[in-house]
Amino acid sequence: MFKSLKKRPSRTVIVTGGTAGVGRAISCTFAKAGDRVGVIARDARALDELREELAGLGAECATEAIDVADADSVFAAAQRLEARLGKIDVWINDAMETVFSTVAELRPEEFRRVTEVTYLGFVYGTMAALRAMRPRRRGRIIQIGSALAYRGIPLQAAYCGAKHAIRGFTDSLRAELLHEQSDIRISIVELPAVNTPQFDWARVRLPRTPRPMGRPVEPEVVADAVFRAAGGSWREYWLGFPTILTILANAVVPAFLDRYLARTAFEGQQTSTKVAADRRDNLEHPVSGLHRTRGSFGSESKMRAPLVAGEPMRLAAFATVAFAFMAIGVGVATLLRTPPRRALRWPTGRR
Repeated sequence: MFKSLKKRPSRTVIVTGGTAGVGRAISCTFAKAGDRVGVIARDARALDELREELAGLGAECATEAIDVADADSVFAAAQRLEARLGKIDVWINDAMETVFSTVAELRPEEFRRVTEVTYLGFVYGTMAALRAMRPRRRGRIIQIGSALAYRGIPLQAAYCGAKHAIRGFTDSLRAELLHEQSDIRISIVELPAVNTPQFDWARVRLPRTPRPMGRPVEPEVVADAVFRAAGGSWREYWLGFPTILTILANAVVPAFLDRYLARTAFEGQQTSTKVAADRRDNLEHPVSGLHRTRGSFGSESKMRAPLVAGEPMRLAAFATVAFAFMAIGVGVATLLRTPPRRALRWPTGRR
């Protein structure tokens, strides 16, 4: 795959939250393709390790140790990365945090922190990208979304709210760029559950340790999808059958999903292991030593998942439903028009 893509001009690609999980896999994927990669994250030690890994892949790379919740730091980091790597062609917002907790037990400062990183971090990253791209009127911005941007689930209200907000923000910006007739394109890649280290270091207010809902995909699957989306033209991409089914089902039967998730999502997001009293989390500070690509659920993770564009999938679903209703209507009309059969009369032998 990458051999043919190396013939393309090398791009400058910036990834936020790029030292672990999906972000790390994305950084490595673009590096393998011959692009210059700039990575933004909090942990300086993890950035040093990643820089060595990317250099081993033959990539030119640069890193910035900042918190994406700090707008001024994001803007300054973007300028420094552009000065070192060249004009920014692709900006990928991936940094995220979550807290596994019911809303009743979630503290206001925890909700605010998740929102600042997972939503405002995307806003600030997008603003930084626009500052670099608008003078040239071209570039590509990729938002790492989630099926949870359409369907909130129990125990992750702050994260789900942030992902919903990203979608609304991105829709507004997309319309503004179209109004400007700009060649800057912005897309969202909506993800299913992914086997990342977040389940090992997210803050937890549950009796047992968290796990992905359903069968997750590996981060490399996501990275491949993002790489393809960066060269595509659709406004939204859906990765994996769970994402496709969740988005379509929520559009049709949201109340059913309310009840289904109420029955299954509490147990479905917890393992059988109790939360350790000394568990460290990354909400306020990075957890050094755990920055890796994959999480702890590799034995059940998938290495393949379909990637579809959102608009054609919606049209296909609508057409299927419309055809089904049309077929039912034709069948009912045919039955109503068919005259009833007369009862058969058997000969009685009388004349």
